[in-house]
Amino acid sequence: MLAVFDKSVAQSPDALQSPHSESVSAFKDGFLARHFTSVHPSAVTINLGSSGFMAYSLDRQNPLLPRLFAVVDDIFCMFNGHIDNVAALKQQYGLNKTANESSIVIEAYRTLRDRGPYPADQVVRDIQGKYTFIVYDSASKSTFIALDADGSVPFFWGTDSEGHLVVSDDAEIVKTGCGKSFAPFPKGCFFTTSGGLRSFEHPLHQLKAVPRVDSSGDVCGANFKVDEGSRKESSGMPRVGSAANWSSNF
Repeated sequence: MLAVFDKSVAQSPDALQSPHSESVSAFKDGFLARHFTSVHPSAVTINLGSSGFMAYSLDRQNPLLPRLFAVVDDIFCMFNGHIDNVAALKQQYGLNKTANESSIVIEAYRTLRDRGPYPADQVVRDIQGKYTFIVYDSASKSTFIALDADGSVPFFWGTDSEGHLVVSDDAEIVKTGCGKSFAPFPKGCFFTTSGGLRSFEHPLHQLKAVPRVDSSGDVCGANFKVDEGSRKESSGMPRVGSAANWSSNF
């Protein structure tokens, strides 16, 4: 699966940008979308207008970590992996028996967007299993991206020559668009348009970027680690129905 988001929708961390990245424009002439479909001829591409695009394919997938796609009320979700506590989450979100993992993730996102009772890190932490997902809400032009606590599913992100965010489960696809300005997506973390990158395992700690160096000695993006020495100030659990629209800051 692949998603490329315009920098106005998802601002990639500065630390992902390498000095000699050899990156290209992922959007120009549909470059990265065309490359993806050349590698995966059966791929489906979803045009998100000025916000970017999403693409997925069911070929070459790990049968134990299947790819799923769903769209509900203009919320798009690509999911890779499996959720262990599906039954509990269906009950929690009031979903029917036919709902799959991608539908569960969309409902979890809608809970956050529509003033749900839990902070974002708790919502992601409640999802148990081996997974990664990419959510795009066309109504608010917002993204919601996450990787499980163990990093069980291959997942990578990077920035192209124009600063747009590229995310995929295929490292070679990301390298094609981002050159050396890419890295594995940090496990146990989630990324949102409004809040950037955060750890759902250690929500009170900051993340710090550690430059990656390849075999030739060049900087190749950055790994993000939990900074045990730093703590964020907790503002407590937001109140449902409060005047502040906390969903814009999840």
